[in-house]
Amino acid sequence: MTPPINKPHTPFSSSFWSSSLTLVLFLVIPLFVFLVLVSTSASPWIWGFGHLVSHSFVSYPSSLTDGSNFKVQAMKNPNSNNSIVKGSSIFNGSSMDSSSLEAETDSLPSNMSFSDAFIGNETVQLDMSKNNESEDIEVTSTRVAKRNSKLERLEAKLARVRSSIKEAALVRNWTSVHQDPDYVPQGPIYRNANAFHRSYLEMEKLFKIYVYPEGEPPLFHNGPCRSIYSSEGRFIHELEKGKYFRTEDPNEAMVYFLPFSVVMLVHYLYEPESFNTEAIGRVVVDYIDLIASKHHYWNRSLGRDHFMLSCHDWGPRASSFVPNLFNKSIRVLCNANTSEGFNPAKDASFPEINLITGEVDALLGGTPPSRRSILAFFAGRLHGYIRYLLLNEWKDKQDTDVQVYDQLPKGVPYMSKLKNSKFCLCPSGYEVASPRIVEAIYAECVPVLISDSYVPPFSDVLNWSSFSVQIAVKDIPNIKKILMGISRRQYLRMRRRVKQVQRHFVVNATPKRYDVFHIINHSIWLRRLNIRVQDFDHYS
Repeated sequence: MTPPINKPHTPFSSSFWSSSLTLVLFLVIPLFVFLVLVSTSASPWIWGFGHLVSHSFVSYPSSLTDGSNFKVQAMKNPNSNNSIVKGSSIFNGSSMDSSSLEAETDSLPSNMSFSDAFIGNETVQLDMSKNNESEDIEVTSTRVAKRNSKLERLEAKLARVRSSIKEAALVRNWTSVHQDPDYVPQGPIYRNANAFHRSYLEMEKLFKIYVYPEGEPPLFHNGPCRSIYSSEGRFIHELEKGKYFRTEDPNEAMVYFLPFSVVMLVHYLYEPESFNTEAIGRVVVDYIDLIASKHHYWNRSLGRDHFMLSCHDWGPRASSFVPNLFNKSIRVLCNANTSEGFNPAKDASFPEINLITGEVDALLGGTPPSRRSILAFFAGRLHGYIRYLLLNEWKDKQDTDVQVYDQLPKGVPYMSKLKNSKFCLCPSGYEVASPRIVEAIYAECVPVLISDSYVPPFSDVLNWSSFSVQIAVKDIPNIKKILMGISRRQYLRMRRRVKQVQRHFVVNATPKRYDVFHIINHSIWLRRLNIRVQDFDHYS
């Protein structure tokens, strides 16, 4: 009998592999299930080796008057913390497709709130610098969003407002369909009367401005009220009074005002004839550094929901000392020159108003059209090449129809000439803005804009072609021919519209609805609607 052959005992063979396989499966399968659940959850976070990454919104140039539709596009951009809502034709009556704003409103799942949608589009880029630089922070721990912060609720309101304005823009009536006891926008002076009215009413309900308390007069919280720069000073003083739109709670604010006055900076810091603006620039840089170190709001958006306001020619130059202020913040400027960096998508043009006495009552009104004997009028000193061309062409012609002066004859009142002219010539000076535009509107004289690269005030709302004439610089020799070619019927229509649009340029001692103070605020409100801000302080 052959003895059995005993196989060698191998304890680390089958038993080892079976137990190891069980252990591996026990550890790997739950981990795999967990990762699948995370990757398919409502949050779009992308996990990988300790880094938390997400999709961000790109900032890209857009225009409030370019006729394009509202769109929100999500693209990877490591330098952007928010988005600009593409397009700005909500007031010009252009059509909008049904996809408009879907990324913010229409396409949200029924179980997803606006704040949920915003949480899903954050950028993991924490700004650790004062005002101009940021660095990516490697995040290795799990972060859970704290929903329904004040900012998220505010952004949800703004999303609904955008949708309501889009809906209002589809109404093509010349007259707004909204009720208003004081004034109902109507007629061709507006790009879209109904959309403007809806936006304005929403602004009155929701708009809040926080004014940084830092800074002392006369450079801060102060401005001239009786000069060619009065529109700057009047706005600053009205905000300081705190009766309109201002909030003392920065967490409920939609925009943040940087209360320095460029006029006062120039007056106190600029050495005449030196052409050196470094002292002005240092003050602006130091102020941004100060508020960025004391408050988190500047770094939160890199300045996109902050605004400065200046009617001085050097407003753009003052802002250029802080790149984010120049490139990202809302700059409300009289000197709205696109060739010098003015961007209508984020910057707002407001009017230059010369109030020598501080009052406007004596400036309003004029002679009836049938008694206006002068076809076109201008009087002003030689400032810039456009005025040089105008004076060189028309000053010595002794034309009774087109009267152009560098200095009026003694005893001839300037206002009487304005009020007896059909058209008032408004050439740019050294810079594009001119107080003569508002002077013409006050005198019910049809303004004739002669400029290069100028964005007229409130042009995202107002249809300037309906109540003004715009003449190219090259056509200065043809001014008379162009104006004579406008029929009497068309002139009367334009003159009526000038009278109608006047309310939006009037300065009141106590601001009234739809006046210049309110329309300036509306311009800022529109730019705030063009961005979305996320706050990383609400993550832990």
